[in-house]
Amino acid sequence: MTTHYDQLTPAGSPAAWSPPPTAAPPSHRAGEPEQPFVRRLWRGRPEDPRWARPAFLGLLAATLLLYLYDLSASGYANSFYSAAVQAGSKSWKAFFFGSLDAGNAITVDKPSAFLWPMELSVRIFGLNSWAILTPEVLMGVGTVAVVYAAVRRRFSPVAGLVAGGVLALTPVAALMFRFNNPDAMLALLMALACYFVVRAVEDGRTKWLVWAGAAIGSAFLAKTLQAFLILPPLAIVYAVCAPVPLKKRLGQLALATGALVVSGGWWVAIVELWPASSRPYIGGSQNNSFLELTFGYNGLGRISGDETGSVGGGGGAGGSGRWGATGWDRMFSSEIGSQISWLLPAALILLIAGLWATGKARRTSVTRASFLVWGGSLLTTMVVFSYMAGIFHQYYTVALAPYLAAVIGMGAGLLWERRTEIWASITLAASVVAAAAWGYVLLSRTSTYLPWLKWLVLIGGLAAALGLVFAGRISRQLALGAAAVGLVAALAGPTAYTLSTVDSAHTGSIPTAGPAGASMMGFGGGRMGGGKGGGLRGGFGGGMPGQQGQGQGQGQGQNGNGNAQGRDGNGFPGGGTGGFPGGGVPGQNGGTQGRQNGNGFPGGGRMGEGGRGGGMGAGGLLNGANVSSAAKRLLAENASRYTWVAASIGSQNAASYQLATGDPVMAIGGFNGTDPSPTLAQFKKYVEDGKIHYFISGGGFGAGGGSSSGTGSQISSWIESTFKKVTVGSATFYDLTQKKSG
Repeated sequence: MTTHYDQLTPAGSPAAWSPPPTAAPPSHRAGEPEQPFVRRLWRGRPEDPRWARPAFLGLLAATLLLYLYDLSASGYANSFYSAAVQAGSKSWKAFFFGSLDAGNAITVDKPSAFLWPMELSVRIFGLNSWAILTPEVLMGVGTVAVVYAAVRRRFSPVAGLVAGGVLALTPVAALMFRFNNPDAMLALLMALACYFVVRAVEDGRTKWLVWAGAAIGSAFLAKTLQAFLILPPLAIVYAVCAPVPLKKRLGQLALATGALVVSGGWWVAIVELWPASSRPYIGGSQNNSFLELTFGYNGLGRISGDETGSVGGGGGAGGSGRWGATGWDRMFSSEIGSQISWLLPAALILLIAGLWATGKARRTSVTRASFLVWGGSLLTTMVVFSYMAGIFHQYYTVALAPYLAAVIGMGAGLLWERRTEIWASITLAASVVAAAAWGYVLLSRTSTYLPWLKWLVLIGGLAAALGLVFAGRISRQLALGAAAVGLVAALAGPTAYTLSTVDSAHTGSIPTAGPAGASMMGFGGGRMGGGKGGGLRGGFGGGMPGQQGQGQGQGQGQNGNGNAQGRDGNGFPGGGTGGFPGGGVPGQNGGTQGRQNGNGFPGGGRMGEGGRGGGMGAGGLLNGANVSSAAKRLLAENASRYTWVAASIGSQNAASYQLATGDPVMAIGGFNGTDPSPTLAQFKKYVEDGKIHYFISGGGFGAGGGSSSGTGSQISSWIESTFKKVTVGSATFYDLTQKKSG
């Protein structure tokens, strides 16, 4: 099947965007009954080959099965958000505001929309791993469907299948579509926004642009300002390329902006106007304001590194900071590359080729607009990620996956149709070589993982490139064979990492994709035991990339015993000051044990009561405590009498105890322990009113919990000097109903 491309339409032709001519399907002919829905679903569009729709449905089914595989192994995944899901499944107030606990003390540090699908699922199916994570899987399958539909619509079913397959087999996508962070919803809504804008460029209808604005506004309620990164390319492309007069284009963009404001602003307006005394504190803010959270900690602070209340950010000398070195090559670095960049060089080549091929097309060329929409979104997001100096984690790069996959599918589809032209065959071959060569480099970074695969990828890619240039000009069959070999070579590396990802448990707040040792970033970048052995690999010791710290982090994976050595560690040294020592209290010269109620980050042990089976989970960090049965029994005593059965500094301990007991636990200071909520006076009032039963010692790792001037430390000091201590195993509690004698 030869696909019609509007970029081939001469400038003087009457139609620059018209789709390929097709006959009306027999079922739609006048006087004939419409075909049954199931048959239409299976057959698909009449202009498509008969295999196209079954192949698409097969892609979705395969993606669903892949992402559902052993899903419960990750347990509650990110316990911080799982605790909020639990709270929202019990309290509609917590549901709306995104409270961490059903007592509504404080919210998570994001808007609440991304929690709603999970909370509704838990309300229906009960609190369990499947109920929490399955909605994320379905969002992943939905994103694959959107990318396929966008590419198939303008190019071909094969191009759509390639794009959908690339997305499904991207390691960081396989990670985050099986995890309960906000990024799954964000990726789906961003893909929908791109799809809607391209549809709007096709016919100039206002409704598509309004839907795009609504999608971006809804994405704002998932992860705030990150949703706006692609606004510039989308708005510019429509303003320039839409097939309607300029005045109408500007009016349509204004309507789309209105849809964005309404869809993203209604919740913000309610939260800001709601009396602060009757709603939970806005976690992550310093002034109990969602707008402050949006533009500060979750907004401009992420760019500049000046994040009030953060555990530390900011770029250092030479573009380095606590969250890794910044610069144009950040997406290809040892910390990030294996998550997303496997096909990034090939995508850039194909993007340039697509824009060059459509250079002489009319202004309203939908094919060129498609490259500009998806490629512009890819480049804009990649540039921001590469240079942002604030908090940055590897899994953020899942936002790039839909854009990258679409560019790969569109570029490969366009060049394949024009493969008889020498420039097209050479460019297509170059993209295969780039994918194979970069795959070889990434696989070489993990020398112990499938060492033979890198040679298969490299040799297969080179052979396929030669076939596309030479053999492909001889016969279609040889060209198809070369293309198949090239596709296998390009996808072999990311597929292996994706299979390793779905075969591993991922817990904590900072998960990473790929096999053990695949990522070398100190903070959450290494693979961590997770019950399958191993302790910390590529983890602590030596601070963060770009810092002067050097050393090694090792862990036994049992009971949190660890060993971290480092020097000059401005980041997270293994025993120095100014960071997270190996098991010591934050900000102090800690030792190497990880046995105290979540104090410090032990080398390989679980943050909490001595660790558990390899600690912190495979490819994750910032877990909470392993709650013992004795601790559960203690907190269950007269639990119904209290608004919160316990309180703890920071979210990690609080979330773990709340999930284990099913009762609200207050997280003093929010996620980092740095939020000024509650104040010491407010906490004393809660205790006086009999609303809190126990205080759980330990937890927290920011200024609020670690410094002598922080709210958390003030509350801790008052409790320790006032109330009786209760020791349960290795955990320490204070009974807030029993004062010390005298």
